[in-house]
Amino acid sequence: MDAAIRPLTDADVNAVVAFPLDAWVPVFASFQQVMGPRAFDLVYPDWRTAQARAVAEVCRSGDVDAWVADVDGAPVGFAAVRWTEEDATPVGEVEMIAVAPSHQRAGIAGRLLDRAVAEIAGRGVPLAGIGTGGDPGHAPARALYERHGFTGLPLVRYYRPP
Repeated sequence: MDAAIRPLTDADVNAVVAFPLDAWVPVFASFQQVMGPRAFDLVYPDWRTAQARAVAEVCRSGDVDAWVADVDGAPVGFAAVRWTEEDATPVGEVEMIAVAPSHQRAGIAGRLLDRAVAEIAGRGVPLAGIGTGGDPGHAPARALYERHGFTGLPLVRYYRPP
């Protein structure tokens, strides 16, 4: 299976909104396990709707560039870069990246990440960033980012129902 990496178009948005929800099921299950059901339900009462809205907003944002991995005319992966700054340093922040579960473990996420970093470098932006969770559900993402030369900064966010 060969995936072509190309810019995201308006015609891709519905497909791109759909497959990350399936791809992120293990992530939200991990969040629920780590946070506990009560805190999870307070923070993520309807994660699927919220994530669908967030993906659609990223895909349609004017300050984001996005690419899809296309297999046989259908998007099976995507990555989006938001152009921002960290203090005074321009940054290309990989805002979202996801691959349909049926196409995972085929190198697509790595190719999308390489494309995003190449675009960041091509614009002369000196820093590429990406964020992810420290929970078990994000372990594959952390491994991918580290394989591609990113260095993690350990941060912790705590939750507790009162």
